[in-house]
Amino acid sequence: MKKAFCVLAVLSAIMVFLFSSCASAPAAETEDYGVFVKKVEGLPKNFYYGADVSSVIALENSGVIFRNKAGEEQDIFRTLKENGINCVRIRVWNNPYDDNGNGFGGGNNDLATAITIAQRAKAAGIASYFDFHYSDFWADPNKQMVPRAWAGMNIEEKEAALYQWTKESLLAVKKAGISPAILQIGNETTGKFCGENNWIKITALFNAASRAMREVFPKAKIAVHFTNPEKEGEYARYATILNRYKVDYDIFASSYYPYWHGSLENLTAVLSEISEKFGKEVMCAETSYMYTYENADLNGNSVSEETVCDKPYPATVQGQADEVRDVIAAVAAAGGTGVFYWEPAWIGVPGSTWEAQLALWEKYGSGWASSFAGAYDPDDAGIYYGGSSWDNQAMFGFDGRPLDSLAVFKLVKTGAETSVRADSAELSVLKVRLKDSFSLPETVAVLFNDGTKSEVPVVWNSCTRTGEKLEDLPFMGPAVYFADGKLEGSDVVPVLQIQIVEKNYMDNPSFEEKDLSMWKISNIGNVTTELYVQEKVSDAYSGSKALHFWSSDAVNFTVEQTVRNLEPGRYKFSIAIHGGDAANQVMKIFVIADGVRYEVPAKVDGWRNFFFPCLNDIVLEGSEITAGAEIKCDKNGWGSLDDFILAPIEEE
Repeated sequence: MKKAFCVLAVLSAIMVFLFSSCASAPAAETEDYGVFVKKVEGLPKNFYYGADVSSVIALENSGVIFRNKAGEEQDIFRTLKENGINCVRIRVWNNPYDDNGNGFGGGNNDLATAITIAQRAKAAGIASYFDFHYSDFWADPNKQMVPRAWAGMNIEEKEAALYQWTKESLLAVKKAGISPAILQIGNETTGKFCGENNWIKITALFNAASRAMREVFPKAKIAVHFTNPEKEGEYARYATILNRYKVDYDIFASSYYPYWHGSLENLTAVLSEISEKFGKEVMCAETSYMYTYENADLNGNSVSEETVCDKPYPATVQGQADEVRDVIAAVAAAGGTGVFYWEPAWIGVPGSTWEAQLALWEKYGSGWASSFAGAYDPDDAGIYYGGSSWDNQAMFGFDGRPLDSLAVFKLVKTGAETSVRADSAELSVLKVRLKDSFSLPETVAVLFNDGTKSEVPVVWNSCTRTGEKLEDLPFMGPAVYFADGKLEGSDVVPVLQIQIVEKNYMDNPSFEEKDLSMWKISNIGNVTTELYVQEKVSDAYSGSKALHFWSSDAVNFTVEQTVRNLEPGRYKFSIAIHGGDAANQVMKIFVIADGVRYEVPAKVDGWRNFFFPCLNDIVLEGSEITAGAEIKCDKNGWGSLDDFILAPIEEE
C-alpha cells in the first residue's frame, strides 16, 4: 500500500508539473488579428517590446484622437498595453523653447513632458525608458548641437553642468513617482555628442551622465546608442573606445531601419559580437517600416515610393508586421534585450489646408519642427519646418485606429494566422525602344500575406496615370510612364512602369548581365580601393546594378566599350552618374570615332542626384566607336555609373 501510494504521489507530481508547464507556455493565438506572424522561438521573459511615443502629448493637444479597433476613443497607452507593448521610450531635450517660450516642435519634449508621458505609461502598466539627447532639439549622426545654456563651456565645465542637470532631472523623475527601466546617454552618437567630436571628451561626458544616473536610479539599465550597423567594424570600434575609457553602461543599443542599415543577418552578427566580446546587453532602440505610400498630412514623408529604392518588405500592414517580427527575431538571436518601434503614433493633425495644420504644428509642437526652432537650428529646422514626416510608418491609421500590425508585439510569442489574400504586386517594368512596337505583360508577380508568391493574370488600363494612350508612348520621346492594372477579386493595384528608351548599341549597358567581357575597366595605378559592379538598387539608376567606386586613396579609373559594325551616321552618347565626397574631381565621358576624340565633363554632387552628361553630335564615317568615362578625384570620393547609352540620331 505504501508502495502504491508513492507511485500515485509521483504520478500526481508529474501531472501537476505538466499542467503548470502547459499553463505558463503561451498558447497559439486563435483570434484573427488580420496578419500572419511567425512565432519567434526562444524569446526571453524580460524582453522589451517597446515603442517611442514622444510626440503623443503634442498630437493630442492638436486634436488627434486615438481609438481602439472598434473605432471608439481610447487612451493610447491602454491600446499599446493591449497589443503587447511593455515599455515606452521618451526623448528628453534640455530646453526646446525659444526666449519667448515658443516650442521648437517634435513634441516639445522637455523634462516635464517626458514625465507626463511616463506617468501615463505607468498608469497603464507600462515601463519607461528616458532618452536624454543632451541637446535642445534633435540629435542624430549629423547633428549633435550643444544645449544653448552650455555653449562656450570648456570640457570640465560642460562635464559638471551635464552631471548636475542629469541628476536634477532624474530627481524630478523620482519625485514624480517614476522609476525608469532604462536611461539612455545621447542619441545616435556616432562620433559626435553634445557639441564635441573628440572621443576623449565624449566619453568624459558619457561618464558624467552615467555617474548621475547610477546615483539616482542604481537599478536602471544605462544605454548608449549608435547607428549604421552596416558599416563594417564600426560597432566594435565604438565598443572598444567605450571600454578603453571605462564608460559605465549596460546596454549597447542600435538603430535599424531596413531601407538604410543593411541586412538583419548583419545586425545579428554585429550585436552578437558586442555581447560576446564586451559582455554588454544589446538591443534595437529604433526601427520602423512604412505600411502605405499615402500621406496623412500636408507635409512630405521621409520614406516614400520615390525616396527609398531598397524596399525589403511591401508597403503594407502585413509588410510592416513582417519587418517588426523579423527585427525582434534578429535581436533575440543575438541574445538581445528588446526592440523599440520609433514613433508609431505620429500621425497627421486635423486640418484641410496647410495653414490650418501649420497653426497646430506651431502652437503645440506636433510637427517635426516649428519655425521657432530657427532660434537654435537656423540652417535646417528654421527653413524646413513642418508636420509629420512619419505618418506612413505609424502603427495607427490616419483615423487613429491601431493597425493590425501593432499586435505583432504580442503575437511574436505565439504566432498568428489569418485568411490568405493578395497583399501587394511587384512593380512590372517594361522597356520599349523609340518607335518599337510592344506587348503588355499578361501576368504580374503577386505577394500574398502568408509570404507566398505567384503569377496572377492582370488587366492594364489603356492609358497612363497622366492620361497618355499606351500605344502612343513609343513616339513621344524618352520618358518614364506609369499605368495601373486590376487583379480579379482583389483590391491590390498592380503598377506597370513603361520606360521609353532610345535605341542603344552598347552591350550590357547597365551592368545587369553577369558577362562583363565587353567592358574594359582600368584601375589606373591600382589606386582605387573599390571598383566593381555592385548589386544595390538604391545606387543604380535603373535595374539593380551599377559600376561602383570608392577609395581610401585617390580615385583614378576608366571604363569603356568598343562597339563595332555600326552604320555611318550621327550618334549621341550619355551615362547616368551620382556620388559624393569627391574633392578635386576631374570627370568626363568620351567617344572616339574615326580617330577623333569627343568629350564632355561629368560630375557628382550627392547621393541619387544623378547627372547625365551627353555628347550630342558624334559623326561616324567608319563602323566603330569606343565610348566610356574617365573618373578622377581625391580620396574618399564615391559614386556609381549606370546606363551607358550610344544611340543613333535619326533625321527628322
